Amino acid sequence: MSNNVTPTILTVLLTTVSANAAHQANGIKIGEVTANSAIIWTRLTAAAERNTDGKPFPDNNDRQRRSLPYHDLAAMEGAVPGITGSVRLRYWPRETRAEQVTTDWLAVSTKHNHTVQFSLSGLASGTKYSIIAEARPEAGSEISSTVQGSFVTAPPHNLAASVRFSVVTGQDYPRRDDPANGHQIYPRMQELGVDFFVHTGDIEYYDKARPYADNIDLARFKWNRLYAMPFQRNFHNQTASYFMKDDHDTLKNDCWPGQTYGDLTWEQGLALFPEQVPMGPKTYRTVRWGKDLQIWLVEGRDFRSPNRAADGPEKTIWGIKQKKWFFDTVEASDATFRILISPTPVVGPDRGNKNDNHANVGFTHEGKELRDFIGRQKNMYVVCGDRHWQYVSVDSRTGVREYSCGPTTNKHASGFSEKNRSDMHQYLNIVGGFLRVEVKRDQGNPVAVFRHHGVTGKVLNEDVQIVR
Repeated sequence: MSNNVTPTILTVLLTTVSANAAHQANGIKIGEVTANSAIIWTRLTAAAERNTDGKPFPDNNDRQRRSLPYHDLAAMEGAVPGITGSVRLRYWPRETRAEQVTTDWLAVSTKHNHTVQFSLSGLASGTKYSIIAEARPEAGSEISSTVQGSFVTAPPHNLAASVRFSVVTGQDYPRRDDPANGHQIYPRMQELGVDFFVHTGDIEYYDKARPYADNIDLARFKWNRLYAMPFQRNFHNQTASYFMKDDHDTLKNDCWPGQTYGDLTWEQGLALFPEQVPMGPKTYRTVRWGKDLQIWLVEGRDFRSPNRAADGPEKTIWGIKQKKWFFDTVEASDATFRILISPTPVVGPDRGNKNDNHANVGFTHEGKELRDFIGRQKNMYVVCGDRHWQYVSVDSRTGVREYSCGPTTNKHASGFSEKNRSDMHQYLNIVGGFLRVEVKRDQGNPVAVFRHHGVTGKVLNEDVQIVR
């Protein structure tokens, strides 16, 4: 095994094996990409595709959002049962196959939903890599499935390279807009081209019906079903991604530490997320993409105070340690454009009845602290998820500019309307789609272009920021 490849803590070597073929119906996820490292995730499955002929979950309007009794999850529509076996990777710079690295075989973990993750290091910066994940059901058996993928590493810090990335929020299986294939934004983003992708959270909705995922088995079922959809799977096989969590994919709506949802505990919710996506040791991190771009991805659930606590200096969403890290790393950065990507709004405006983010009255003190800090920075912007509408807004006091990416489908767009438009809004649209950001040079001047796209890829709004 190459010294550059190590399993993450989620990798558990097992002695149990299966005589059945091992498939990879969920494809691979390529995460946490830097200039010289990446994490590759995969999961072994009993079948090559989800169960499209299974029994549908019944509608359930229970006010407590509790699941109905079920007999066999494998028999339900969309099911993707896991299987034991092992995986190895082959990867190489696309132009130099002679530099191929082959990892050791690693067994998937039955304790972690039959998943395994590989940490790759020593990669070349600004380089397109090809990758193949090979699976087998038991030691010595033939390879029974392969997944081919690719990704690009970040350019070096001193290179003024063009970079394109997209940001989304809010998706779930019942609200997909292509029943057979998933969410249509994924092939649209591929056609437009992105170097990396950010999901700001609410990747799944545990507390939404069909089924309500109020236990760990149903929560895993929802993840497995969603990422066996062809559009999602094909996109993630070929795209570097960063995943962030929010309330619905941690536990339930507007949740905070110590709560439960049915039989799903807070601790289980925190553990499930890095099981389902490639994730390093911290859920908050910053990544540099060349001379002109640095992004900050923050954690909004792990460290927060209860929403109903009285506001003041002690009330927090980020926590003291993360907040200090953010202030210190932003001030130390010499990137031309610095972009905070937050799972929830920092500027807003939001609906008056909400009390879960920095744009709400309940977090006025910390929200003002963050906006004051960001407003003092040059060429720093906020991109947020969570809200089910697209917008560009400017804080009237500090000038902080925030871009809300909007939800993944038009079915998911709701909760705001044109009558709520305020002087803060530079753009407002109650639609699904995605935000695509392009950082480049134009006649030597650094440029950041923020484009809101609809679900078909059509550009709905363009905002250009130039440093002269």
